[in-house]
Amino acid sequence: MTKDSQDQAKMPYQLAMPAEAGRDIVVEHAIPKDDRIWVPQAENVWFRPLCLNASQGYWVNLLKVRKSGVLSRHRHPNPVHGMVLKGRWHYLEHDWVANEGGYVYEPPGETHTLVVPDDVEEMITMFQVNGVMYYVDPWGKHMGYEDVFTKIDMCRAHYDKIGLGADYVDQFIR
Repeated sequence: MTKDSQDQAKMPYQLAMPAEAGRDIVVEHAIPKDDRIWVPQAENVWFRPLCLNASQGYWVNLLKVRKSGVLSRHRHPNPVHGMVLKGRWHYLEHDWVANEGGYVYEPPGETHTLVVPDDVEEMITMFQVNGVMYYVDPWGKHMGYEDVFTKIDMCRAHYDKIGLGADYVDQFIR
């Protein structure tokens, strides 16, 4: 490698980015130092938004659970990706366990019941959810749903209530 090619390798891209390109999201502390950032979802269940993509209908968040037992039964029409950062969990419908450091891919059409084991004090998993989470009973009857817009609404209400301001969530919306 010549000196010129070495110098160019260390040089940032020199052309303008597309005018229509969106802004980056950089979250310095994905697991926040300020517990107020966690948005309550249910008793002992919170989420921390990382990216709320309203233009493409997906969200990326951390899910934190500090209770054992059944969290929810839901169906996904689109794929979901997850990475366990702390603790572990499993689905009643499968024989595998999502352990700390593990990755999970959930295919479209899957319906499952998330359970946190009794001996897990805290579980934190990063999820990318595409489309909706469609909550159902054991026989598939509709019980509710979440999508990126309901997540945004939950964030706005929470951040307004705790004094950060409803617009605090705007930094995560694309």
